[in-house]
Amino acid sequence: MDQGKIIRICLVGLPIGLLLMGVATVFVTHFVDTKDAEEIKVEQKQAEAAGIMRKPVSQEDLEKYVSVLANDIGERNLANDKKLRAAAYWIESSLGPSNMGYTVDRQKYEVDGQEVWNVVAQLPGTEYANEIVVVGAHYDTVPGCPGANDNGTGVAALLALANAFTGTQPARTIQFVAFVNEEPPYFQTDSMGSVVYAKQLGRQGAKVAAMISLETIGCYSDEPGSQKLPEGLPPGAFPDVGNFIAFVGNTESQSLIDHAKNAYDGAGVDVPSLAAALPESINGVGWSDHWSFWREGYPAFMVTDTAPFRYPHYHEPTDTPDQIDFPRYTDVVKGLRAVVDSLANDR
Repeated sequence: MDQGKIIRICLVGLPIGLLLMGVATVFVTHFVDTKDAEEIKVEQKQAEAAGIMRKPVSQEDLEKYVSVLANDIGERNLANDKKLRAAAYWIESSLGPSNMGYTVDRQKYEVDGQEVWNVVAQLPGTEYANEIVVVGAHYDTVPGCPGANDNGTGVAALLALANAFTGTQPARTIQFVAFVNEEPPYFQTDSMGSVVYAKQLGRQGAKVAAMISLETIGCYSDEPGSQKLPEGLPPGAFPDVGNFIAFVGNTESQSLIDHAKNAYDGAGVDVPSLAAALPESINGVGWSDHWSFWREGYPAFMVTDTAPFRYPHYHEPTDTPDQIDFPRYTDVVKGLRAVVDSLANDR
């Protein structure tokens, strides 16, 4: 090809190429941005619709939720699998589109030939959407126990918090998870619901910024001696009056626990908090679903009234709603709303 022909091709081809590039740029910037804008618009509309369902934490709702679990459903475990399923269905319905506006997923797996599942509702994050705050509570009970405090109060708090956040747009993604099979004989085994869930997050390489386990949070007393001390702690490590809520975790979760306590204390609620980052060898420190997240290297802590170290009806048939101190329990859940908000939004 002679030099003149090459020059002519370049003179004609270059402007055409630039024109095509320009058209492509207009197409991409206009149509792709328009699509993104439409998607954003849909998400905003969905958030607005869900926001209509948003409710602040209230004693009335907490009482209703605990009553459904302990009175209407009662004992719920694989030995009484119909009740266990009833609890799961009710939690799904409460969180779902017709009530709180969440799309609800089941994480199914099999235990002893029976299908069980964790119930999951996710609130997508914005600025740090790849970072997750997990708020969890187990919905099963030990045999023979209606489980008002253990763990009806945890599940009721989970639902109240989910309702308080529906339609909001937190910086981090919040996952509200009701776990199955926390109680014996599945406790701290591969059949424990939170173990299954945490392992899946680990396999996915998920970045869990914090995990909060809501565990037995409805008992409070001003009587001296109402608070017992876990074995292995020195005298005076805990108050001897059980009128506080405890944030308990391992020593690796110290900064997370401190953050949570500061957020709770700043909420202006009346029930005081106690932060305890302790060795896992201390009795009770790992006695809930946060333990499963430690196994995957995630920071996690338990919110608790200290269960058997305070509550005389722990794992007993007498664990009924009339044993719950609903005014103080409600106060605690209001404080926990500030904790979740801080963990989901603060940098």
